[in-house]
Order: sequence, then structure tokens, then C-alpha cells
Amino acid sequence: MRRISGWLCVPLWLAMVAAAPAFAQAKTSAIGTDAAPKGPTAIPVADIPMRADADERLAEAVTLRAREDDPTDELGPRLDAIAKSVDEKARMFKPRDLAALPVMRLESFERHWKFDERRFARWQDDMRAATLPYAQNAAQLAQRRADWEATQVAARAGNMPAALANRVDTLVAQLKAGEQALSAPLARQISLGRRANLVDARIQVGLRSVAEAIERIDRRLIRLDSPPLWAAARAADEAGAMTSITNGINIEGRFLAEYGAADFGNQRALHVLQLLLLPLLLWLAWRTRRASRHEAAAAEAGPDAPATDATPTVHDATTRVLRRPVSSWLLLSMMGVLVFEPDAPLLLHQFAMLVALIPVLRLLPPQSERLLGRWPYVATALYLLERLGFFFVANSLVYRWYHLALASLALVMTVWLLWRARAMQHSGLEGRIGRAVHVAAWVSVVVLAMSIVSNVVGNVSLAEMLNSAVIDSGYFGLVLYAGMTVAVALLQLLFSRGGDARLRVVREHATPLLTLIVRLLTLASVVGWVVFAMNRFRVFRPVYAFAESILTHAFQLGELSVSLGHVLVFFVSVYVAFWAAKTTRYLLQEEVVTRMSLPRGVGNSIASLTYYAVLLLGVVVALSAAGFKMTQLAFVFGALGVGIGFGLQNVVNNFVSGLILMFERPIQPGDVVEITGTSGRVREIGMRATTIKTFDGADVVVPNGTLLSEKLINWTLLDRNRRLDVDLGVGYDSDPAQVTAVLTRAILQTPGIVSDPEPAVLFIGFGASALNFSIRAWTYDYDNSATIRSDMVTRVFAALAKAGIELPFPQQDVHLRSVSEEAGARLTRRPRGVAQAGPEEPSGA
Repeated sequence: MRRISGWLCVPLWLAMVAAAPAFAQAKTSAIGTDAAPKGPTAIPVADIPMRADADERLAEAVTLRAREDDPTDELGPRLDAIAKSVDEKARMFKPRDLAALPVMRLESFERHWKFDERRFARWQDDMRAATLPYAQNAAQLAQRRADWEATQVAARAGNMPAALANRVDTLVAQLKAGEQALSAPLARQISLGRRANLVDARIQVGLRSVAEAIERIDRRLIRLDSPPLWAAARAADEAGAMTSITNGINIEGRFLAEYGAADFGNQRALHVLQLLLLPLLLWLAWRTRRASRHEAAAAEAGPDAPATDATPTVHDATTRVLRRPVSSWLLLSMMGVLVFEPDAPLLLHQFAMLVALIPVLRLLPPQSERLLGRWPYVATALYLLERLGFFFVANSLVYRWYHLALASLALVMTVWLLWRARAMQHSGLEGRIGRAVHVAAWVSVVVLAMSIVSNVVGNVSLAEMLNSAVIDSGYFGLVLYAGMTVAVALLQLLFSRGGDARLRVVREHATPLLTLIVRLLTLASVVGWVVFAMNRFRVFRPVYAFAESILTHAFQLGELSVSLGHVLVFFVSVYVAFWAAKTTRYLLQEEVVTRMSLPRGVGNSIASLTYYAVLLLGVVVALSAAGFKMTQLAFVFGALGVGIGFGLQNVVNNFVSGLILMFERPIQPGDVVEITGTSGRVREIGMRATTIKTFDGADVVVPNGTLLSEKLINWTLLDRNRRLDVDLGVGYDSDPAQVTAVLTRAILQTPGIVSDPEPAVLFIGFGASALNFSIRAWTYDYDNSATIRSDMVTRVFAALAKAGIELPFPQQDVHLRSVSEEAGARLTRRPRGVAQAGPEEPSGA
């Protein structure tokens, strides 16, 4: 208990340490306004030589750096490139003209502005890193010059040696020269910073202008923006429209070139994955073809042919993917562009979607014919036709008629596919996915009909949006379906060789892991399609803004500000922390610790402590992500520590006891223990309590403090040996030496009984009716000790019976008398050891 009492002081000490920063900050805020900045201080005469040498080296180094290295030489051209891009966009498209552009152009325009914002943010970081040493050097030189000037004044007022006074004057002049050398690069840096401020302001204005234009267009969707189709006239300014299109294409081309030259981190990662993926797919395709040749040769050779070590049999979809490695690589690469580069130029995304046209059709699984019918070919053709509508943008009337024709064609083809699916009675429509496809097709019919009506009555913006959204969403869903097919095929090939995997997790849990990964990929695909569809139907922005307004609404509780978003982030972060901690513990227990030569119990302690460390770190990160500042957390943890120290001593006692159990390791999972009348096998050692599973099947939760404070018996602490004791008696007519020999022979013949330590048969005394012997034998198999003891007792009984040695049992002689003899019996003395009989009973009673 003294040890535990000492440990109980830990929470109080932790509380004091945790609360110290908060109290220190409070104290600083209370008296900080009274503190005055440190002024120049005269240097003591004894320190002048050493300080002068150090400050002189500093002044020389700063002067040389200021003359030879100027970061504005490299940062200036980069800022000029960003400013040129900003000026071109601002000059070509005025804010009042943006609402006349198509929404797709505006979204691409917005991406361009955000790209400039990202480039400018990177430039700002480089600018701060490059100019910070100059500012620090200037501050140091100014502070040290002030100190030396104070020393100079003191030297003139006192009796300082002339040599030291000259040294002070020289050093002041050198420090001033260093400051003068810094002034030129500092002036250039300040000028560059002022230019950067102007560029930043123009970028923010451009982003706001584009966002406002998109909002105006979205509001215009519910209003008529053109005359009815029968009254529409041909556009007059086709040349101006063509010029606007040409300018837009030029800007998109420059945006694409600038984006490719920027080389952000996600771009590098995508390029590395693309370079690694192509050789891998080619190698897998070669192995598949070789395995197919081996299988064909084995089939021709007959059933008696020797088996070959080929690739395991895979599904038809996997074989289809592996036989088309280039198509698989193109599809995955184009999907990687959409995933890894969400802010890339819209032209690049559209190019990726067009490149994926042929691979999508080549990689669809064979069973998709019954699920989708001819819909993939129709969706691909409609998407291609929708992209070709770009050539008619210059003429608004022709472009309007083109979208009307495209919507009508899409409507007719969708209705035809629905009729064909019903006529052919596709079994795919009976499943959950089939019903979803069926419902989506009917929804598309309704939306396309609305697009046609809107186009005819004069709401061209709504008609174009609905038509493009249906076609683009359908094709994007097809791309995701084909991409999921490729990904699942590769995963199935990977996990089909789970028995040969080096990781134990893969060997033993290949199927659950594959199912989990496929579900996560499916969920990600569904979420991605929903976001894409919402964006194409122009509802993502208002929904996102509404959700952001709700999640960011702050509730003030004194100095603490909490929002629903903070709470949501906290719970999600805690869930991720729990998942990460459990995964880390499992991997340590199954993969890492088992491969290391560690003392017994150390692996479990490492895994458990790592689990709680990751969990604690995750909770702290969750609190920080939820908006709590570290000073607030320190104060909360300090107050919580004080409350724990005084009010939750038992909980802390059990918690600290759990730490002691993990470090000292008196028990481990799997040990057989006895504690406070409970015996069983240790199932789990937690931070607060330990779970023991009794031999009756019950789970007993024992607080860790009880395990340290009470008497604990551990039958398997150092080994799994168990001594088996059996007491028995033989008749008085038996030979003790013969009994000992028979018992010893029977014990040694019992499986599971070891010869070291040697079994012992002890003659322990004379009983009332038997000679008493005791058997003491050892086994190394504690788990089966009860079975071994039963087998040993059975063999002992058989050996004694075979040797003719009697096993006596307690007996009592009963003598019966008649009623006529009862009176005489009273006159005689009753013999000892003879029981008094009752009335005569019938024979055999």
C-alpha cells in the first residue's frame, strides 16, 4: 500500500505541472503591461575584448552576406509570373462581364484564381524564410550598436584606457557599416513585399468576383433568360463570342502550362504512382498469360500430369483486367488525376475523362451486360456528343438547338433501354444495384423531359444544366464502376495468394480484409459520385454554404467558443484515434512483437502501452482540432488532475496499478491465477481492471488495485509445470515395497507425466483400515493437468487390481439379537465396538 500511496501523488504533481502554463500566462497578462523593454546597457570594461571580437565577426558576416546574396533576385521573377497571370485574367474579363460566361468556364476560372492563390502562398512562405535572417540580423546589429554606444558614452565620462576606447569607436563604426550594408537589400525586400500585397489583394478580388458571378448564374436558373424557342432569333455578335471563346482557350492553355510547371506535392505523388503502376500491370499480365498456357498444357496432358506452380485461378473480371494492362493503366491514371489533383485545370479533367472512354468500355466485367445492357455504350456516346457541343458555343441559337437535340436523343435512348430491359427481363434488375440503376434511369427520364421543356419555353440555362448534369453524372458513374472493377480485380489477385504472404494478418484474415477494403472503396466511390452529381446539378455550393453556416455557428461559454463543427470534428477524431490505437495494438501483437525475442509478457505490455499512448495522443489532437487552445487544455487538465487526486482516488489507484502490472508483469494474459477466492485464466489486462475467465465460463472483472494489494497466486508465472497429488490406501496384508514399485511403474507409463522431477511414492502412515500412500508426480502441461491426473489415477487403479493389491474401504459389523435375549443383555456388560441392535428385522433387511 505504501507503493500505491506514492503513486497516488502522481496525479497531483501532473495537475500542478499542467496548470503551471495557464497560471503563468494569467500572471503575465496581469503584470505584462507594467514591464518596460530592456534599454541599451554599457558593457563592462573586462568584457569589452571578447564582446568586441564576437560583434565584429557578426558585423563582417552580415556585411558579406548583404553584398553577395540577395533573395529578391530569385523571388522577384516568381512574383512577376504570378502578377502576369493575375493581370491577364483581370484584363480579359471584367467583373461585370463574368455573369455572361458559361458556368463551366467560371468554375475553371475560379480554379485558376485558386491556383494563383496557392502559388502566392508558397511564394510568401519562401519570402518569409529568405528575409527573416535579414530582419534578425538588423535587429541584432541595432541592439548591439546601442550597447556599444552606451559603452562609448561611459568611456568618455570615465577613465577607460585609450586602446579600449579606440576599440569601442572602431566597433561602433563597423556595426553602422553593417547596418548600412543591410539597408539596400532590406529596401528591395520591402518594395517586393509591397508589390506582393497588391498581387494578393487582386487575387482575393478575382476570387470574390467569380464566386459572385456563379451565385448570380445559380439564381438565374429559376428565371427565363431567353425568348421561347419559336421566337428566338440568331445572335448578332458572333465575332465577339468567338473572341471570348478564343481568349478563354488561351487562358486555359496557359493555366495548364503553369499548373504543369508548378509541380506540387500531389502531382509528384501521382507521377510516381503512374510510373510504378504500368510495369506492375505488365508483369501481372505476363504472369496471367503464362498461367493460362500452363493450364491449357495441363488440360491437354490429362489428369495424371504433374501440377505446376502457376498463378492461382482468378475470376473472369480479374482475367479481363489483367489481359488489358494498358487500358487498366490508362483508366487508373486518369482516375488518379481526378483524385490527386481536384484543383487541376478543368481542361485537364475533361481530357482525362475523354481518354478514359475506350478503357472504360474494354474493362467492364462480363456480368455488366445483364446489369446495364447497352447503357455503357449509350452513356459514352452521349458524353462524347455533349463535349462536341463546344464547337457551337459561338452561336447561341445553334448551341440551344444542339442541346435540345441532345436532350431529346438522351431521353429516347433512355426510354428505349428501359423498354429493352423489361422486354428481355434482365435478372440484374432484380438485385439491389439493379433496382438502383432502374430508379436512376427513370429519374433521368424525368430530368431530361424537364430540360427539353425548359429549353423550349426559354430557360436555356436550366435546360443546359439539367442536360449536361444527367449525361456527365451517368458517364462519371460508369467510369467509377469500371475503376472499381479494376481495383477489386487487383485486390483479389493480391489476396488470393494470402497463404504465401509474409504478413500474418494477410495469411489469416485475407477474406475479411478484402471485404473491408472493397467496402471502403465502394463508399468512397459513392461519396465521390454524389459530390460530382451535386456539383453538376448546381446544388453543391448552396448545400455546402448552408452546412458551413450551421457547423461554424459558435456558442460562447465565457472565454470558450464551441461550435457544432468543433463537436463533430472532436467525435470523428476520437473515433479515428480509437481505430488507429486498436489497429496499432493488433499489428504490434500479431506482426512485430511475435518476430522479436522478448521476455515473456513484454510484448503484451508494449502493445497495451502503445495503445493507450496513441489513444491519449489522439484525444489531445481531437481537442486541438475542435478548437481548444493548448493553454485552455492545460488549465482543464490541471483542474481535472486536482479533481482526480482528491475525488477519484480509487480510479487513479486502479489506473496506476495497471501501469505497475504492465511494467512489473506479475501476471499476463493466459496465466492461471487465484485472487480473493476467484480462480481462472487472465483474459485481458486493462488500465483500470483485469478480466479473468473462470473455469466455469464466467468473466470476472477484478480492479487492478486488488491484484496488487491482495494475495495473488499465479500458477503459470515462470513456467507451466503442475504437481499432481493423489492419496490412497491399501490393505494391511500388502507389501509396501511392492505397492511402491507398482505405483511408480504406473505413474511413469502415464502420458504427460515427466521424469524430471522424478515422481515420488511416499508411505505416509497407518490408517484405521489401510496403509496410506501419497503419489506426487509432475507435468509440464498445465492446461491438460486435470486430464493427465485422471489418466494417472485410472492407470494406478488398474495396476493395483492387476497386482492383486486390495484397496480397502471402511466397514462396520452389525450383530442381530432376538427380543427374548434383551433382558439378559441388560444384565451383562456390553462389549466395546459392538453396536446395540434394534428389534429383529426380517432376513435380508
